[in-house]
Amino acid sequence: MPILVGGFLAGTLDAISAFVTFGWKMPYGIASGLIGSNAVTAAKTGSSAIWLLGVVLHFIIAMAAAAIYVGASRRLTSLRDHFLVGGVLCGVGVFLVMNLFVLPWSAVPFPVGPFTVQALRSGLGFHILLVGLPISASLWFFNRRPYSRASR
Repeated sequence: MPILVGGFLAGTLDAISAFVTFGWKMPYGIASGLIGSNAVTAAKTGSSAIWLLGVVLHFIIAMAAAAIYVGASRRLTSLRDHFLVGGVLCGVGVFLVMNLFVLPWSAVPFPVGPFTVQALRSGLGFHILLVGLPISASLWFFNRRPYSRASR
């Protein structure tokens, strides 16, 4: 349950932020990571299938981040108990993985980086607040005694 709730919350909050920042064509940029410049061409023609692919990929990434966090919390139990610290670590981790590995290795047809200090600050801040904290708070909430399986 924390994977689904945390992933959905993180995906939704991050998508809202991205729509505000980049506009309604934002999912085409996400889809371009998988299909390359074809998504940019589809954006000009208004292909709804490519737009929907971008939204689905966005939520898959958010769910994967939540699953990795929940999996890591099995060994690192402090991630379950201290959601503020865990949320910061999760947000920073997602930001770094996306910008150092996923985007450079994807088929995105436009250059990624270098970042300005302001872009780095805002990117990290948004990922901590809108991705890391919802995921860690979800795990913390569902792991509390009255709601945990161990107490049933």
